[in-house]
Amino acid sequence: MSKAEKTTDPKWAAQVTDEMKAAVLAKAVDGKVTCPVLRKFAEDQGVAYKVAGAAADLAGVRVGGCDLGCF
Repeated sequence: MSKAEKTTDPKWAAQVTDEMKAAVLAKAVDGKVTCPVLRKFAEDQGVAYKVAGAAADLAGVRVGGCDLGCF
């Protein structure tokens, strides 16, 4: 697997709804969303950070500015 490829854990992906993917995509700028924005999204949705990260992965959105390793 190359560095550009990323797999999404099925455990987290199964919890992602189409609405969540659309919401993450709407928050993205140039296909990217920042870590603080995605963490806030997870908290607002009441889901684990890993679920929000899976939503971003499935929506084709990259997470940037992340130092905590949440996603």
